[in-house]
Amino acid sequence: SKRLLGFSIFWIVHDEVHVLNVATDPAHRRRGVARAVMDETLARGRQRKCTLATLEVRRSNEAALNLYRGMGFRPVGVRPNYYVDEGEDAIVMVLDL
Repeated sequence: SKRLLGFSIFWIVHDEVHVLNVATDPAHRRRGVARAVMDETLARGRQRKCTLATLEVRRSNEAALNLYRGMGFRPVGVRPNYYVDEGEDAIVMVLDL
C-alpha cells in the first residue's frame, strides 16, 4: 500500500517560489523525506523560471534550520511573533535559484 511520507505547500508568484509548509510523517523523520520534498519543490520553481525561494521557519526548529542551511538557504530577517499562538519568531530565509 502507498503511504504519504511528506508534502509541501508553496506559492509561485512571478519569479519566486514561497514555501508555506513542509511536513514529514513523524515515523519517517531523519530519513531524507523533507529534503526530497524540498528538492522537488525547488525543481518545480526552477521549471517555472523562478530565481528566488523564500520561507519562514520557527526560531526553535533546529532540524528545519539545519536542513535549509544545508540546502543553501540564508537567513535574511526575523518576523517577530509570526507564530501567534506561541508568540514565537520566524526566521526568514532565502535561496537564489
